[in-house]
Amino acid sequence: MIVGVISDTHGIVRPEAVEALRDSELIVHAGDVGTPEVLKQLRAIAPTIAVRGNVDRDTWAQSLPLTEIVELGAVRIYVLHDLSDLDVDPKAAELAAVVSGHSHRPTAEVRGGVLFLNPGSAGPRRFSLPVTIAKLRVVGKSLSPELIELAV
Repeated sequence: MIVGVISDTHGIVRPEAVEALRDSELIVHAGDVGTPEVLKQLRAIAPTIAVRGNVDRDTWAQSLPLTEIVELGAVRIYVLHDLSDLDVDPKAAELAAVVSGHSHRPTAEVRGGVLFLNPGSAGPRRFSLPVTIAKLRVVGKSLSPELIELAV
C-alpha cells in the first residue's frame, strides 16, 4: 500500500503535491490543513485522514481529531500535528510509526524501533526550508518512507 503523507498546507494544495500524491491509496494529513477545500481536493485523489493543527481553528476544523490511529493491516500509525504533544509511548502502544507535522522540517528516522515521519510543509515556503511531502510504502509490517521535495 502507498500512503501519501502531507502536512502544513495552510490552505494551499499545490499542483506538484497533487501529482506526487496521485498513486496514493490513502492520504494522511498531519494538520494545519487551513481550509476545508484542501481536504476536498485531497479526497478527490484518495481517501484522506486528517488531524487538526494549531491553525485549524475555524468551525469546520472542530470535527478533525487532535490525534488519530491509522491501522493498515498489521501496522498501526499514530498521527498528530505537533510531536511535542505526543503523550503515548509508541513502542509500548505497539505503533509502527508516528506521523507529525508542525515544524515544517521533513524528517524520517527510526527511534527505538518506531518510525518518526514528518513530511515537512507542502504549503507556503517557510524560511529556507524545502516544500515537501512524503510517501510511506507499507508491505506487511515493513514501512519504507520517502521524502519528496516538490519543484515549486
